Amino acid sequence: MYYLDHRRDVVRIPPERLGPELANVLTELAQQQFEGKLVDGQNLAVTIREVRPIGEGHIIHGDGGVYQEVEYEALLFRPEIQEVVEGAVVEIRKFGAFVRFGPLDGLLHVSQIMDDRVNIDEHNQRLVGVESKKDLKVGYKVRARVVSLSLSEISPRDSRIGLTMRQPALGRFEWIVDAHKRADEKSGKRPAPAGGKKVPAKPAAKEPAAAG
Repeated sequence: MYYLDHRRDVVRIPPERLGPELANVLTELAQQQFEGKLVDGQNLAVTIREVRPIGEGHIIHGDGGVYQEVEYEALLFRPEIQEVVEGAVVEIRKFGAFVRFGPLDGLLHVSQIMDDRVNIDEHNQRLVGVESKKDLKVGYKVRARVVSLSLSEISPRDSRIGLTMRQPALGRFEWIVDAHKRADEKSGKRPAPAGGKKVPAKPAAKEPAAAG
């Protein structure tokens, strides 16, 4: 999802920014030019740092600015199909919920939230399962899987990312914990005490031997 990349590109320095503080100016201009933009059509540049000039800058006739080649370190964010992500619900709409994971938002359509019919309370920013009574509200933490992905180069924040929680080990965090508890109860396991160590089940009492 996140990774560091060393890259090269060209930064335009306006004539009024030329001066002794070139290193700071290059960093500021590179951040303005590249941060929040898509790189190679699939990576979102989150942070730009360690900007260094390469060689001499070039002037284009009639421009006035200096075009300086630079190298820099970029922290990139790349969502991928089938990737499991964790985030928080940031908005409830009549067609589903938007979840923010990293710097992007993904859509949980109402059909992909739970194995239940969902009632939508857009006014109170809440979704509720008709039979299960499970609810989803703004601020709740969830785990979901990316099932569709279409990144926008013009406006990365408007990218279309589809999510689902209708698979095992996905959903609101509290739902996942409850599902594990039910599975343990069904299998006969005793819950672990505080501290994380499991308590072994007591062996069955032996019946006294029959008198011979």
